[in-house]
Amino acid sequence: MHRRTLLAATAGAAATMPFAARAQARWQFATPYPDSNFHTVNLRAFVKEIEDAVPGKLAIQVHSNGSLLKMPEIRRGVQTGQAQLGEILISSYGNEDPFLEVDGLPMLVVTFDQAPVLARLQRPYVEARLARQGITLLYMVPWPQSGLYTNVQLNSLEQLRGTKLRTFNAMTQRFATLVGATPTLVQVPELAQAFATGVVNAMVTSAATGVDTQAWDFVKNFVPVGFTRTKNAVFVNTRALQALPPDVQAAIRAAATRAEERGWIAARKDEHDKQAVLAQRGMTVTDPAPPALIAELVKVGDTLTQEWVGRAGEDGAKLIAEYKAAIGRS
Repeated sequence: MHRRTLLAATAGAAATMPFAARAQARWQFATPYPDSNFHTVNLRAFVKEIEDAVPGKLAIQVHSNGSLLKMPEIRRGVQTGQAQLGEILISSYGNEDPFLEVDGLPMLVVTFDQAPVLARLQRPYVEARLARQGITLLYMVPWPQSGLYTNVQLNSLEQLRGTKLRTFNAMTQRFATLVGATPTLVQVPELAQAFATGVVNAMVTSAATGVDTQAWDFVKNFVPVGFTRTKNAVFVNTRALQALPPDVQAAIRAAATRAEERGWIAARKDEHDKQAVLAQRGMTVTDPAPPALIAELVKVGDTLTQEWVGRAGEDGAKLIAEYKAAIGRS
């Protein structure tokens, strides 16, 4: 067969071959959380659903526990194509846009029933911010309520004065400053070492993170206070998504819808289960928290909310007003 004829025949055959036989897209997925965390368990179920729905068309490798990119690097990594998929704590990027950190306002969302109200109001702003960076939001899932970890029984915020408080976003940094603590930004994988070396001696985070980091090895008390119910966002590089065949794109979006529903259920269950684990491991879990402590936290939270509205402007004031009206809070 003439070489030109052979090339033409080969090209024609390739054009009629199934997509899976011609090429399989291979994506990288970066998350900062360990495999035991319920967010990562949900994320892996999300990936499996996609791969099962479009066999041979898309393979996704999950890099957990910050093994590919650290939390501060993930959003940029997806934007530039180092990874096609990523997961972040949205509020950790609050310095880019105040609407990314509204769920990090202390004592704004104190029950699970309030959390979806704020999520609904916040979502358009998150989608718009990511879209401007070439990123498509797929789903958001909350963390269980966060609380305060200390080595003393906590009854007042005054007891935090002078401590080295582990923080994880700008809002917790500001909270630490307001209560007279030294704010210290520490990512989850480095928490145990930070306590062991005296970099921090108190923290505010969820029971889930407490279990992930075996907090009972370095701290004695946990007071769940409904401090925040911050959310993780899972997103995709928009160009990478649009380069996929329509059926694969549809499979990703459908799996994302189910992952969000599944994640919210898991977060509610995880709150109860992980607090129980902390107690079983010998920690003192004070639930409910002392009323005086809650009152002090609400006062600090109001201050932070007012500061946030000052940054977020008219849209921010409208969001807070709509949220408070929806949950029946003045």
